[in-house]
Amino acid sequence: MARITIIETGSIPRKHRERHGSFPDMFERMIRTECPSAAFDVVSIPNGEAPPDARGLEAILITGAAAGVYDGLDWIAPLEEFVRTAHANKTPMVGICFGHQLIAQALGGVVRKSDKGWGIGRHVYQVAPDNGVIAGAELAVACSHQDQVVEPPRNARTILYSKFAPHAGLLYANGTTLSVQPHPEFDASFAQVCCELREGDAPDNVVATAKASLAEPLDSAKLGRAITRFLTRTSNPSS
Repeated sequence: MARITIIETGSIPRKHRERHGSFPDMFERMIRTECPSAAFDVVSIPNGEAPPDARGLEAILITGAAAGVYDGLDWIAPLEEFVRTAHANKTPMVGICFGHQLIAQALGGVVRKSDKGWGIGRHVYQVAPDNGVIAGAELAVACSHQDQVVEPPRNARTILYSKFAPHAGLLYANGTTLSVQPHPEFDASFAQVCCELREGDAPDNVVATAKASLAEPLDSAKLGRAITRFLTRTSNPSS
């Protein structure tokens, strides 16, 4: 039975959490679709919990957050050290959105607020061939971010990319660390909520286009299955 430690780095507003659940709730639903026997431990950074000893964990998933990895918050440096320990120990580890950026920064990459502005709604990403983790030529997945990895670490290969986000998915040379910018745990309904939360912040046309884009199908489940297999070390990528 796989046991996955979810590092919760951000909170969903209460009124939306009551309907959609927390980030850990979303990931548990996503992972159990592919691996029903998975067990979970949640470490909640927003609730003041400290990262555990990474050396004793079976698998790790780091969630999204509203914070920026470069914000200098007092919990970011310890979490970066946690990432470096898990990476060195070859513990299966996946980061999503903020988690993607945190892993990159911890391992020598550069993260900045993008001059392209907000990425929200359904975005289509190209998939690098023969990457061994994600199958197919492209994926459509919901995203919600301004920050981006602008320089990946030297030991990371870009396996998911778009014109908007050139380094949207990174696979590290150790074979046990993976991170992606978009949110496979979001369904279309919560992706719409994320668009609404950007009203008055992102330009009106960006929000309107993002909302409309979510009428098209998402490949979230496909990416979610690939991530689950990566964390639980089961099978090769498939459709």
